[in-house]
Amino acid sequence: MKYPIGVQSFEVLRTSNYVYVDKTDLIYDLAQQHVCFLCRPRRFGKSLMLSTLEAYFLGKKELFEGLKIKSLENEWLQYPVFHIDFNGVNFASQEALDNRLDDIVSDWEHQYGIRVKDKNIGDRFAYVLQQAHQQTGRGCVVLIDEYDKPMLDVLGDTQEQINRDILKAFYSVFKLADAHLRFVMLTGVTKFSQVSVFSGFNQPFDISMTPKYEAICGITEQELYTRFADAVDALAMQYGMSADEVRSQLKQRYDGYHFSSRLTDIYNPFSVLNVLATGIFSDYWFASGTPTYLIKLLDKNNTDIIKLTDKYYEPAYFVNYRANTEDPLAMLYQSGYLTIKAVSRMDVEYLYRLGFPNNEVKRGFVTLLYNNYFRSEDSNVTIIKQLVQSLGEGDLEAFCSLFTAYLSSIDYEMRKDKEYHFQYTLYLIFSLMSTYNVVVERHSSQGRADMIVETQKNIYIFEFKLDGSADDALRQIEERGYAKPYLTDSRPITKIGITFGSQSGTIDDWKIA
Repeated sequence: MKYPIGVQSFEVLRTSNYVYVDKTDLIYDLAQQHVCFLCRPRRFGKSLMLSTLEAYFLGKKELFEGLKIKSLENEWLQYPVFHIDFNGVNFASQEALDNRLDDIVSDWEHQYGIRVKDKNIGDRFAYVLQQAHQQTGRGCVVLIDEYDKPMLDVLGDTQEQINRDILKAFYSVFKLADAHLRFVMLTGVTKFSQVSVFSGFNQPFDISMTPKYEAICGITEQELYTRFADAVDALAMQYGMSADEVRSQLKQRYDGYHFSSRLTDIYNPFSVLNVLATGIFSDYWFASGTPTYLIKLLDKNNTDIIKLTDKYYEPAYFVNYRANTEDPLAMLYQSGYLTIKAVSRMDVEYLYRLGFPNNEVKRGFVTLLYNNYFRSEDSNVTIIKQLVQSLGEGDLEAFCSLFTAYLSSIDYEMRKDKEYHFQYTLYLIFSLMSTYNVVVERHSSQGRADMIVETQKNIYIFEFKLDGSADDALRQIEERGYAKPYLTDSRPITKIGITFGSQSGTIDDWKIA
């Protein structure tokens, strides 16, 4: 198989015999709409989707031979297509966006033999659409890739408002030129809602959480194990593992994205294609780059991931990004660092619980949190591995000794809430390894446990006390029934009370029950 890693052109993919997961039935259905918007994480196939739409609207029937769309489309008409790609340009400089739009519209004016003077960029674009419609007799198709990049590049800077105003004027064309439009599609990593960008034209049909289109980008589990069955078997043979064991590794590392209430499992296409092509399990998506806007957001908000995950939200809290908010939840969800993990329905309305999609994202993102929280570039991987190994082996003496020494090496003076700091440090350490299921502040009918760590062989329930006693911590675990949710679990339950000294900055005492 030839894997289309980094291939964003549908024509190149089809003419060069790359493997293709057939989404053309969804493409055909989408093309019957008018103005649409799709939000998906980076490297999730948005550019390829737009390229496929472009080939369809250009009537390139030969590229779709043998695909699902052939039984759906009979006419294969050719429309004037205007494809705008904001990738590959840094919009931090003052003139970058103006220059980019001027270059794009100038090329279109030349293509249609138009010469316009003394007009703003929006008016020029509107006139191009009008002339294209009149010259071809067919409505125009506008495809915009990464519409939000000019804003994300300058998020939080003075240039952000300038770029937003420029885009507002440009996108207002879609309302003025509606009679000349056959189809419009915008894609991006985020949805800048309730700000001025989308106010210039009629609100698009947002398909980001529409069940029908949840798998239009990415690879479903069914697609993975049908289209790539031979490749998965080859990977199993290479590692000396069973096919089921390899499937489990793929699922833990790269699955877990959900984009609607149906909770269809979507695998990260970039990571899956890379591991099948190289035969090496690695964190491909996260290693491909962390957006600078996310780092800015973490720095600005001192993000507490514990408070964001493992709770239910109305979609309004994470679907729409509000530019002036102090809550980074929506940006983290839309960027792919959090996803829907569970759904609860009340009448006809849904509530969604958010969490990390998979181990690749969890490990990479928690590394960011660690480095940001401790202002360090070293996440102490060696000692963390030793801590996790000791807990996995049930060697609690080694665990507590290692953890005591580790905490002693950290400067706690700048942290006001010492008890929370201790708890958060433990959460970051175990989440870094992504080996165990770590739950912080698990709610029960009588309270909430500070931390629960589930290994393959054991369940550990931790209760922390600042300048208290380990006996009091154990007594609280027992009296409030923190172990009750696990009584039917076959794994043994170990209760651990730990006291943290505000003066010593590390563990003063610990007991096990």
